[in-house]
Amino acid sequence: MNIVVVNVNISESMTAIIDESARRYASAGTDIVTLRPHFGAEAVDCNFESYLSAVAVMDRVVTYGEPYDAIVIAGFGEHGRDGIQELIEQPVFEICEASAHVAMLVGRAYSVVTTLQRSVPSIEDRLRLAGLWERCASVRAGGMSTLEVDEDPEGSIHAIVEEARKAVELDKAEVICLGCAGMAGLEEAITEALGVPVIDGIGAGVRLAEAVVGLDLKTSKISTYAFPDPKRIIAWPLSLALGLSGQSTGAGTHAASEPLPG
Repeated sequence: MNIVVVNVNISESMTAIIDESARRYASAGTDIVTLRPHFGAEAVDCNFESYLSAVAVMDRVVTYGEPYDAIVIAGFGEHGRDGIQELIEQPVFEICEASAHVAMLVGRAYSVVTTLQRSVPSIEDRLRLAGLWERCASVRAGGMSTLEVDEDPEGSIHAIVEEARKAVELDKAEVICLGCAGMAGLEEAITEALGVPVIDGIGAGVRLAEAVVGLDLKTSKISTYAFPDPKRIIAWPLSLALGLSGQSTGAGTHAASEPLPG
């Protein structure tokens, strides 16, 4: 089984953390390929960066030329997942929904601990849209940006643990979801401090991908995620416009004015 994990930002160090986490949770026999976009922000902490990331992630997926069985998007929120589901038939997972689904299997209520307060509304909206909000006790912010977590993971542990403690003690959460891909690897520290299960969204995404692929399921194309109607689209994929399609990363060969796949 081949699973492609896509970081939503261009950070090399965060991509390495994501790759390590995905490989740690993957089953024997599952091959992991971790990619990062050709363009975009070095961290995604606001709506502008999220929308930019969505285009970049879609671009990275459709220009990856090697075979794969599923895509896992390593961003806590909507970073092009719905669009990618229209472009390919392989199942697509993003770590916000994946972690919530898994959390609800091991506890009655879960809380998300993320980075900045400005990220909270978008996570709440994503959970509502996915029908996962009813059992969410809270979404809390540790007050550190994604870059700060990436640059000082040890220093961020205290802030994350304290917000998780509030979620457990005040909000009555029984499971904690790490609300940022850069927090991967902090599960043990929080579990040790608070005694509750902690979900790393990357691990949840990879394991759910394995399960769905193992069931031989594909994305439904009957309506919502049907392939887009052929249209003339200028300068897509953007990686071609930037002259990046020749990199040794399996980039595709679609002309900039050709319709998208499907």
